[in-house]
Amino acid sequence: MKYNYLPICTAFCTLGFFFTQAQQTQLMDSISDRPQFEAVVLENDPQIDGEIINDPIWQQVPAIENLIQLRPNYGQPVSEKTVIRVAYSKSTFYVAVVCYDSEPEKLVVSDSRRDADLNDEDSFLFIIDTYHDRQNGFLFGTNAQGMEYDAQIDNEGKGNFNANRQQGGVIGGTNINWDASWMVRTQMGDFGWSAEFAIPFRSLRFAAGSNKTWGLNFRRNISKNTETAYWTSLPLGFDMKRLSLAGKLTGLNLRNPGNLKLIPYALTQFVNNKAVDPSETDTNFEVGADIKYSITPSLTLDLTYNTDFAQVEVDDQQVNLDRFNLFFPEKRAFFLENAGQFSVGSPGEVDLFFSRRIGIGDDGDLVPIIGGARLSGKVGQTNVGFLSMFTDDVEEAAIVKNNFTVARVNHDFQGTRSSLGGIFINREGLGDINDDHNRVFAMDGKWGIGNKAEITGFVAKSVTPGIEENDHAFKILGNYNWNGWDLRAGYTEVGEGFNPEVGFLQRTAFRKPEFLIWKAHRLKNAGNLLEIRPHVSYRGYWNFDDELVTGFLHVDNHWEFKSGFEIHTGINFTTERVLEEFTLSGVPIPVGNYRNEELQFVLITNPNNAFSLSTRTFIGGYFNGDRVSNSGTANYRIGDRFISSLNFSHSDIQLDTGNFTALVGGLRLSYSFTPRIFLQSLIQRNNVSEITSVNARFGWLQNANTGLFVVFNIVKDDNDLDLLNNQTITIKYTHRFDILN
Repeated sequence: MKYNYLPICTAFCTLGFFFTQAQQTQLMDSISDRPQFEAVVLENDPQIDGEIINDPIWQQVPAIENLIQLRPNYGQPVSEKTVIRVAYSKSTFYVAVVCYDSEPEKLVVSDSRRDADLNDEDSFLFIIDTYHDRQNGFLFGTNAQGMEYDAQIDNEGKGNFNANRQQGGVIGGTNINWDASWMVRTQMGDFGWSAEFAIPFRSLRFAAGSNKTWGLNFRRNISKNTETAYWTSLPLGFDMKRLSLAGKLTGLNLRNPGNLKLIPYALTQFVNNKAVDPSETDTNFEVGADIKYSITPSLTLDLTYNTDFAQVEVDDQQVNLDRFNLFFPEKRAFFLENAGQFSVGSPGEVDLFFSRRIGIGDDGDLVPIIGGARLSGKVGQTNVGFLSMFTDDVEEAAIVKNNFTVARVNHDFQGTRSSLGGIFINREGLGDINDDHNRVFAMDGKWGIGNKAEITGFVAKSVTPGIEENDHAFKILGNYNWNGWDLRAGYTEVGEGFNPEVGFLQRTAFRKPEFLIWKAHRLKNAGNLLEIRPHVSYRGYWNFDDELVTGFLHVDNHWEFKSGFEIHTGINFTTERVLEEFTLSGVPIPVGNYRNEELQFVLITNPNNAFSLSTRTFIGGYFNGDRVSNSGTANYRIGDRFISSLNFSHSDIQLDTGNFTALVGGLRLSYSFTPRIFLQSLIQRNNVSEITSVNARFGWLQNANTGLFVVFNIVKDDNDLDLLNNQTITIKYTHRFDILN
């Protein structure tokens, strides 16, 4: 077979040079230059009220003040005085910060929703690596109004994520759907603002013992300067999730706090399906429960019965303008906790385990989850995960009962950023069909070369009755990332028989070389221009008949200004080979080989402003015609309580075989009465399926994503004469009992 390996070979040679250099500079030129702080034990717990300056308990704790800017003035001290104190008692971990501000009237508080993005306002965040494995940790943050932000960090935050959330979610990397029981209180005054965090040890995962060390880093955002500053100095392109560069918190003496939680729920649902019977409303009542038990401080067992996700935000509508599968992220909290421990593959392209296969049918049918169990955590330096779930049958969709089992082991090699692991994924049909099963076996690993480079990869095999060959998949990826350089080269292969039924494949049967050359350059004496990021990337999908099916060469530059305003100016060279005719919105795409060019333009306004806009535009050739495509998000806020967001995607496609316009719009409205009481709605419409949907949710959170939820859903299909095809009202209450509190 003949393949054009020149681009990938060139990229690998370039990476090889940098890997050699990185090996000569082990672990950040020695981790010993990272800042450290000795933990202080408190005999008496402080009152959590946000008062720091005049609290005698806090005045006895040494302060951390030396934060360093990452932007706008790289390497300079933070522009406003910041005083941080860290301490702990037998049961609780405490952090206190005073964010002095010479112009407190300019403080920006943009959002009060739990887990809302804190990047675009005055805020303070900290991350703790409780295992000190330099890979995983817990992130906490707040703003001047005392909103609660927490997230679970896996693999230094690398992975896919979806930031559109009130109770939304992510996949691996940064998991904001992890909600712990903790408290934060703030105060504002002429000095600026202050915050006091109290995090019970039973809400964390860690190794008990004497004289323990945690990784630690702090971040302060100062909105008026579009400024970010950290305790530990970071190279360009990194943030505090880069735990291998974190400072140290030493001298911790920790014991097992005990943790047993019972989380029952009760739900009432009223369903009026006008397509079936306009005059009839069905009433459903459900109860269920979860149990969470910490076998050790680092190993947790979760049990669930009659699991329900009625309070979860609905999916964003998408229109498929290509031949390949659309990806809809997981948003259900049960599956997102510790999701990173079960993630193996290439996120969004070759996911070996994709939890949406559990409880959701291929056509979007809801499949009742009878119950299951999950064991996850760490034993020494080994991450372990076990998940077993049972789903019920759905007769009208011809879905039988199934058991889904996932077993995962991954060992972190101390102090090396390297790991080696394996995963087993099994679906077992519990009906009358013989050989109704699908299994996937895989190994994955990461070799950290100093702190600047790494090589990652996986190899997998599926077992499906009736498929005997080419049932493999693998990937290898090399990456050098330091001081603004980001160099990557990789190769992925998915065999024609590879069939991960409990996973996600964007496309089947391909060989894919790829590379990226990226340089972020911080400018000096360039006026308001802060940084440029020129880069070039390539990915090509070849089939096993030596044919290039999809090729994508991207040449671009990002122009970032000190105000936060950005533009990206790029050009794409694309190749699409159509081997079998298919249709886009009813327009046929004939067999052929299509080579095109298109301009790409991105505009991002200052997100700190009350109104902000981000757009992406493509203008150029598309298959046998032309495309003009615009997509983006317009955000508008009033104070810190009302947030609106308009998402839009408009594509005008003119082909030799026909023309069509695809329009998808979504309007999010959210009002937060307090950080724990919110009203949110999502109104969506697309002109291809001609479906309009409304999702409205009221939430009164009590503790860690429990409380009262009232959800109202309307789905209207324009092809049906009924005004409203489907209406559902759900009232759900869930409560958390701390049995060992």
